[in-house]
Amino acid sequence: MPKTAKSKTPGAILQSFIDEYQINPFFLSKEILVNYQTVTNILKEKARITVPMAIRLAQYFSNSPKYWLDIQASSEIDELSADKKFLASIKKIPKAKKGNSKARMPSKAKAGRKKAKKQPKK
Repeated sequence: MPKTAKSKTPGAILQSFIDEYQINPFFLSKEILVNYQTVTNILKEKARITVPMAIRLAQYFSNSPKYWLDIQASSEIDELSADKKFLASIKKIPKAKKGNSKARMPSKAKAGRKKAKKQPKK
């Protein structure tokens, strides 16, 4: 990763690559065969780095798609971790408990499943 990247957001890191390689967003968009607006939306944090975009960026900058997707995922995790409304909503989710899980699973009869009757052979 370029040394100039101060922020962990996908747009900031992409901008640091653009700066290091001394290119502009328009040139990058033409090189990776996408619309100019797609690149600028990532730079402005208005768009995500999708799998196809990660593959394109990885091909161009000689790194891996996982690198770009990890940046995107980390950014989203950081964003949601700071969202108080989201954090309050997930507190309602119970913790999974190991062992005796069959006791908590609905029986087949309760689930509405019926055994099919065997047809007599002719």
